[in-house]
Amino acid sequence: MGLLRTGASPKRLAWSLALGLVVGVNPLLGSTTLVALALASALRLNLVASQVGNHAVYPLEWLLFPVFIKVGSLAFGTPGIPLGGKALLNQVTRHPWDTTRLLWMWEWHALIVWAGFAAVVMPLLAIGLCPVLAKMKQRMKRGDVAVE
Repeated sequence: MGLLRTGASPKRLAWSLALGLVVGVNPLLGSTTLVALALASALRLNLVASQVGNHAVYPLEWLLFPVFIKVGSLAFGTPGIPLGGKALLNQVTRHPWDTTRLLWMWEWHALIVWAGFAAVVMPLLAIGLCPVLAKMKQRMKRGDVAVE
């Protein structure tokens, strides 16, 4: 709400939030904050709004990670990851670099699937958020919404 008061347009905020929401679920775990900052800066979007969106979907990142991995394996015809949950966690903690090299093929495929997902979902989110934010801005101008 404060961002709407500072003069950011609903359209720009919608695109900023959409960027953060989509980047926030990318399958490259641990990269979302920096990627969202870099993309929002490059696209001259609102950095704060992109980070709000990014952090709002943090739990979804963990839920969608295996989905992107699985769809990437199916799309590229690669076998499943050779390690199960506990074995994978054990491998990561003992040999992080070797595990990263082992998993890179699956990660790369998941990132390509995510990029296709992002190209479709981000504009849909922005289009859906824009009227909501515009309505909120109008309510703020009328004094229906208190912002401290």
